[in-house]
Amino acid sequence: MTDQPQAPLPVPDGEVPHRPLTLAVLRRLIRANWSRLPGDTLVVLSGDAEGNCFSPLGGYSLSRYAPTSDFAGDIFPLPQELENDAELRELYADDTPDTTQPALVLYPLG
Repeated sequence: MTDQPQAPLPVPDGEVPHRPLTLAVLRRLIRANWSRLPGDTLVVLSGDAEGNCFSPLGGYSLSRYAPTSDFAGDIFPLPQELENDAELRELYADDTPDTTQPALVLYPLG
């Protein structure tokens, strides 16, 4: 993974396709666009791409993500979590796909 922002792929009609937001882009947005916002500014997540069902950011985890489609996927424990937790090892014994990649997972409060 890299901290360099990814350029959007061109599409025939000139529209920019939706791409997953990387941590590099999030860092750039915070530095360039949001650094002057007051520290008590609430971070709110939308329940979907259409902007329905809003909820404040409630937590995060470091995990591994495997896409199941262009817009959805599943998360899996990190290797060190599996090493340290027999229950997780049993639960995810042969269930972690090779397509997983590191991910910062954000959870809504409600």
